[in-house]
Amino acid sequence: QGQLVESGGGLVQAGGSLRLSCVASRIIFSINAMAWYRQAPGKQRELVATITRGGSTNYADSVKGRFTISRDNAKSTAFLQMNSLKPEDTAVYYCYADTLPPARNYWGQGTQVTVSS
Repeated sequence: QGQLVESGGGLVQAGGSLRLSCVASRIIFSINAMAWYRQAPGKQRELVATITRGGSTNYADSVKGRFTISRDNAKSTAFLQMNSLKPEDTAVYYCYADTLPPARNYWGQGTQVTVSS
């Protein structure tokens, strides 16, 4: 079983919403930043949103005002609320986490999001 497990992907019509979840395994200690990346077919993986341990957030320009990243530190879980979805948001979405020193990086297996026009 993966150390980061995503869920919540699926097929939705343009204008719809989805909420992605990412749960970190208990073997991951002292999670620092968490983030969501995405990779569309034929394109490089790109950063969608990040959230620090203290809750500061940052977003790609393409999703600002539509997506919201959040986390529950007690449950080692991150979320990505995606509203007003567009066909260009179609991609595999990956969860990422890193830890306080000694720093380690973790990736989830990805969850498919497909937005139909």
